[in-house]
Amino acid sequence: MATLYHHTLCPLSRKVRLVLHEKRLRFDELVQDPNTAQDDFLAINPSGDVPVFVDDDGTTVSDAANICEYLDEVYTEPRLIGRTPQERAEARRLAAWFDQKFYREVTLTLAGEKLFKRAITGEAPDSRALKAGRANIRTHLEYIAWLCDRRNWLAGERIGIADLSAAAHLSLVDYTGDVPWDEHPLAKEWYVRIKSRLSFRCLLGDVVAKVPPAPAYVDLDF
Repeated sequence: MATLYHHTLCPLSRKVRLVLHEKRLRFDELVQDPNTAQDDFLAINPSGDVPVFVDDDGTTVSDAANICEYLDEVYTEPRLIGRTPQERAEARRLAAWFDQKFYREVTLTLAGEKLFKRAITGEAPDSRALKAGRANIRTHLEYIAWLCDRRNWLAGERIGIADLSAAAHLSLVDYTGDVPWDEHPLAKEWYVRIKSRLSFRCLLGDVVAKVPPAPAYVDLDF
């Protein structure tokens, strides 16, 4: 069976998990701490980074974006990175927006401070980082709302890699209760739709040691 090496606090790992479940592929999950990578994992991926996907035939793919491209080429339905060059370009643009810009401005400053620090180092969050993250997330939610006002999903008429990328990052911030959903109803409506999908159940079952989720984290009608 295929295997995914991942970490529950890694948004890129969460994104790949969503893709695998959207494609209804069977796979084993092995949680791997990239900070204490063992020799057997380093033999698979010398960088020690997660996620890493090992397919049934032994094909090994690292880097989340690369894994998602591989899965969409090998397991073609449902298509998650678009069917035309224009659709694929837009899907990749938005996926990169969340995996890079949102990650720097929001994921690290909110989930990073409240989850990563507490779970890994036990340190208290930096109040300045939290303040910046809470300001930044509003801009991103406004952009999600703007996209949803013009399209059925973020990159077009069908759910795709842009939605899964955004949801993977937001799920970590939602875990801490730091997403001001009520101020952004269109973004909330989009998240309710994606949170209600069968593929999302894998994330709702995640629990971080020492940090319980916000009450609405598992609520599909929050």
